[in-house]
Amino acid sequence: MSWRATVLTLFPEMFPGPLGVSLIGKARSSGIWSLDVRDIREHGIGKRRSVDDKPAGGGPGMVMRADVAAAAVAAARQSAEGCPAVYLSPRGVPLTQSKVRALGSGPGVMLLCGRFEGLDQRAIEAGGLEEISLGDFVLAGGEVAAMALIEATVRLLPGVLGAEASPAEESFEAGLLEYPQYTRPQTFEGLDIPPVLVSGNHGEVARWRKEQAEILTRTRRPDLWSLYERQQG
Repeated sequence: MSWRATVLTLFPEMFPGPLGVSLIGKARSSGIWSLDVRDIREHGIGKRRSVDDKPAGGGPGMVMRADVAAAAVAAARQSAEGCPAVYLSPRGVPLTQSKVRALGSGPGVMLLCGRFEGLDQRAIEAGGLEEISLGDFVLAGGEVAAMALIEATVRLLPGVLGAEASPAEESFEAGLLEYPQYTRPQTFEGLDIPPVLVSGNHGEVARWRKEQAEILTRTRRPDLWSLYERQQG
């Protein structure tokens, strides 16, 4: 059975978007994973299929109704049994590589894409939705975040990447950022490929790459470096 991504959105026309091209799109076409996009507005209220209302207590913008969101989640769960339900939200727990691996090890994921000022808290609690954030910034909606989560997960599924060993050396996999990469030409804009990389000494190459990964992590992501040091100690 293929890994399944179920997306609940007010803008189904945004999908598959980038998920339909390159390795991710090919993996979908070959049946490694599937995409089920559902329009939340199908569960809207009244003739106009209303999905939002003014925030209780006042304030700007609109809030997605709990009854509408809950109905959309309930309908989707019928075909996404066993899949965790996620609400993409800037206040959620940050998405990490370890979380991506965990999602990829299961049958799939259901993703609710918010809009407006957010989703009625009762829908989150009643639906048991896990809130996940792509980072410390705010998007107009959850669709782009959903695409990023799906792509990050799908690329780890068996058979998607050309070289099965390649993910092991990527950023975050070993607690470090990835080392710098080089290819031809030998010299570019007066800069040469580091001699160790063309030395043919695989042991020295491995040591150089680890050193560079450590330097990059220490200087660019001190938070990751501190965690890495604790794990090594």
